[in-house]
Amino acid sequence: MIDYIIGKVDQIGEDYLIVENNGIGYKINTSTNSILDSSRTTEAQKLHTNLIVREDGMFLFGFTTSEEMDAFKLLLTVSKVGPKVACGILSALKPGQLQRAILTKDFNALCKGQGVGRKTAERIVLELKDKIAGKAYDDLDTVEAALNSEYEEAIEALTSLGYSRYEVEKVLRTIETDDMIVEDIIKAGLRKLSF
Repeated sequence: MIDYIIGKVDQIGEDYLIVENNGIGYKINTSTNSILDSSRTTEAQKLHTNLIVREDGMFLFGFTTSEEMDAFKLLLTVSKVGPKVACGILSALKPGQLQRAILTKDFNALCKGQGVGRKTAERIVLELKDKIAGKAYDDLDTVEAALNSEYEEAIEALTSLGYSRYEVEKVLRTIETDDMIVEDIIKAGLRKLSF
C-alpha cells in the first residue's frame, strides 16, 4: 500500500524513526542497522516501507535498503515470526549475514535477534533455506567489520552492560577496530559510551 516514503528524519527512537513528509510525521518501525544508516545524514532520504494491519492498529515498518525490506518480508513468511521479531533479527544481522546464517544453519547467529530462541531459529532455517538460496544480498563490503568476531564479541560484552545495540554500534563505528583485540575495543567503546 505504501511502498516507500521520502522525507527527513525528525526523530530517532531505539526501534523507530519519525520521518516528516509534507507536514506529516510517519512513525516507521525499523532495525538498528537502518537507524544507524538514517542517522548519517540530515538530508531527505528514502525508506522502503511495509504497512502491517492488525486488530490493534496499523503499523508501518521501513528500511533504508530494498535488500533489508526483502529480508523482512521473507522472515514474515515463517510461521510464528511477526514483524517485531523480524526487525529484531535484522537489528542483529544484515541481509547477507542472515542469508549466511540460514544457509550454514548457524542457529547461534539467528538467536542474537531479540525474541528468537532455538526453536524459532530452527524454524527459520527449515522454512527459508530453499527460498533464500537464490537471493543475492550484496552487502558483504559494508558489513566486513561486523563479521569480525572480535567486533561482535565487543558488541555482546557492551550490550550485556546495559547499553542498547544501537548505542554500542553507533559508538564502535567511530572507532578504527581493524587491528584491535576484543579487550581494547571494549575499553575504547566504554570510554566513548560513558560521555
